[in-house]
Amino acid sequence: MPKFLIHASYTSDGIKGILKGGGSARRAAAQQACESVDGRLEAFYFAFGEHDVYAIIDAPDSVSMAAAALAINASGAVHTRTTALLTPEEIDQAAKKRVRYSPPGQT
Repeated sequence: MPKFLIHASYTSDGIKGILKGGGSARRAAAQQACESVDGRLEAFYFAFGEHDVYAIIDAPDSVSMAAAALAINASGAVHTRTTALLTPEEIDQAAKKRVRYSPPGQT
């Protein structure tokens, strides 16, 4: 299954929800969202800094991950950014593909 890295930042309302329900409740909610699109929450960590949460999710495909991200962001309590993660083997495959490309200013 493809893996995705989620960077999440809570709004002030989202932080109020964490203060009320705790971090474990947020992890459970993330797990439920993943499972509802036939995915799996591999890791979920709170952090200091630019983002409040980092999570790694296994999802069946990009459409499923997008569906979960849309639902989560629509809540207004959290903003997420999703990064598709690639294995070294997938990069090996990509490196073998021939791409026709001309940089700007060169033909």
